[in-house]
Amino acid sequence: AIDGVPRRQVVVAGIQALQRVWHRGAVDADGKTGDGAGIHVQIPQDFFLEHIRHTGHEPGEERIAVGMVFLPKTDLDAQERCRCIVETEILSSGYGIYGWRQVPVDIEIIGEKANETRPEIEQIMISKSRGIDDDALEADLFVIRRRIEKLVLDQHITDFYICSLSCRSIIYKGMFLAEQLSSFYPDLLDERFVSNFAIYHQRYSTNTFPTWRLAQPFRMIAHNG
Repeated sequence: AIDGVPRRQVVVAGIQALQRVWHRGAVDADGKTGDGAGIHVQIPQDFFLEHIRHTGHEPGEERIAVGMVFLPKTDLDAQERCRCIVETEILSSGYGIYGWRQVPVDIEIIGEKANETRPEIEQIMISKSRGIDDDALEADLFVIRRRIEKLVLDQHITDFYICSLSCRSIIYKGMFLAEQLSSFYPDLLDERFVSNFAIYHQRYSTNTFPTWRLAQPFRMIAHNG
């Protein structure tokens, strides 16, 4: 949106455009597992505000930051250790946590191989400290993410990934076909899901096998290699 105003139309156009590039991604023999596709959009503040209110919090006018997190699906101990690390690093940096949200997904539409490696997909909603601007918050979130990643690796947990941790944007992605994005993530069908930009991509694996974390787009870009 050249005027910078978040619109539902931008998200819809991004999803439709992604569906048009289905031909560039490979498809597994099951006909449903793809190399990975996704979309990177602005955080829809009103959408997350409602979910935060369901946790019993009433945010002020400050911007809500959100982390889109892939957690270990079958190892519940590792899953909880990851959550603890994420929460500890956020709190120790002076920020508050509204809570975790389990992201609604439709696993019926993805392939068998994609489902076998599917992570637990959750969002953590973070409150901004008073008196800090968005640029400083975004910089802090970058450092927090890097610390989290290092601490998780120190625990020898390899099936953890932060798709995005930001006060500005969020990434929805996975190891499915381009046309399955909004079916797998019904959040993207919500009328309150608005954005002033959309970056989308369908991956084509070359020198690495498809995985959920390698699905496009990445935190800053979408690229062809």
